[in-house]
Amino acid sequence: MKGFGEKNQLKKIKTPKNAEILDSDQLIKKAFTLQAQGRTLEAAKHYAYLIKHGIKDYRVFSNYGIFLNEIGKHKEAELELKKAISLNPKYANAYYNLAVLFIGQGNLGKAELELKKAIKLKSDFAIAYYNLGFILKDLGRLKEADSYNQKAVEIDPHLTDAYLSLSTMYSGDKTPKWHNQLFSESLIKNKNNRELINIFFARSNIFHREGKYQESAENLINANNIKLRLNKSEANLLINKTKKLKISSDNYERKNKAFGNYPMSIFIVGLPRCGSTLVESIISLNSHVRDLGEVNIFEKSYREYKESEKKTDLSEIYWKKLEITKNKRSTTNKWLFNYQYAGIIAQAIPNAKIIHCYRNPLDNILSMYRAHFATGNNFSSSLVDSVAVYSDQEEIMKIYKKEFKNHIYELNYDKLVTHPSEEIKSLILWLGWKWNDLYLSPHLNNRKVSTRSNVEVRSPITTKSLGGWKNYKEMLRPAMEIITQKDQYKDLKY
Repeated sequence: MKGFGEKNQLKKIKTPKNAEILDSDQLIKKAFTLQAQGRTLEAAKHYAYLIKHGIKDYRVFSNYGIFLNEIGKHKEAELELKKAISLNPKYANAYYNLAVLFIGQGNLGKAELELKKAIKLKSDFAIAYYNLGFILKDLGRLKEADSYNQKAVEIDPHLTDAYLSLSTMYSGDKTPKWHNQLFSESLIKNKNNRELINIFFARSNIFHREGKYQESAENLINANNIKLRLNKSEANLLINKTKKLKISSDNYERKNKAFGNYPMSIFIVGLPRCGSTLVESIISLNSHVRDLGEVNIFEKSYREYKESEKKTDLSEIYWKKLEITKNKRSTTNKWLFNYQYAGIIAQAIPNAKIIHCYRNPLDNILSMYRAHFATGNNFSSSLVDSVAVYSDQEEIMKIYKKEFKNHIYELNYDKLVTHPSEEIKSLILWLGWKWNDLYLSPHLNNRKVSTRSNVEVRSPITTKSLGGWKNYKEMLRPAMEIITQKDQYKDLKY
């Protein structure tokens, strides 16, 4: 467990649960043991008790800060972690834990600084090197990211997260040292399920780059089967939710309230890996647009709206969360599953623009199957369930486009990358913006990208992913047998 440090001097205090007298070292050791056993709440009670009784042990403050961050008390967590640093400025783990907090808040600049401090103090801090590479990849600094991840596996040859990250940046031009380590028999021994998933996805990425699609498919199947055993697909829940929200859209009571000249609210919707990150990079090249990324703000706003018994206007709740009254820039919201709320958005948010991104279904399903999302999207590990969810979003968006055609723009990813100039100009015209040739170079956008597309989006627009499903026909057979039953996809033959 990270963050233990040196033993502190003795001091007699009582335990939180009884009147038994223990010295501070014994109680601190007990708290550490509880945390190592995964009994974090009990450990946190001990940390809080120790702090309350004046113990000035930097390890206690650091570990308590970790707990506070995990339960969402970020301000309190930051204070505890900074206290740990003030007590021991040479304690590398506290800087690392503070960086983790900043990463969670999306403040990658601050996280970078704290990680570099941690590494300076602890040169063999493998996980810190990996996390530094992780955020630099999101920031588009790919060479630096690659270098830090390589350093991570040099220090810890069994750090599977770093192999996975490196595999997404692998160009195939040269064979780096870590390539052989990734495929060694020793790497796969005594690994837990999460680590095995990382290894199989990383190996698949390498095989894919090398054009060895059968070997890539074998590793993808292994990885996704483990994922499904750990986390069941939520496909049925998603489909039922779509149906319920359609009813809510039909029953939504539109209020004729004047909101003045509020800015444009752009919602980019679809399925993961549909080209939405590229679209957001294009749009956010407009200096008057605030890029929100993948934030589930609208759903939270809708829940608050329902809890208020519809007394507060939904748009006001949403704009308040965006702090729209302070900054009237247009916004892009790329929470993709907002396609389920498209009907409500079109009615509730003045000046709302909904961009529905879609692509060849088999390319989309393959890309999701290859993605290894950090959280959520469990359905993507099942090819059959991916077809069901793809069809669900396709059908509901057809309905909403008929009902709210002035609010919804169809954006075909395949056409976008094949004829970028024509398609991007059409999009910008629909948004009502003045044309700028910069829109044709989204790879020059230096914005933070924390999606699975954080590497691809740094390259010029390309068609190389089109038709990729043809390399995985045998693996995709379960999906193909279902999708080709639809008339518009009957030509996608095995």
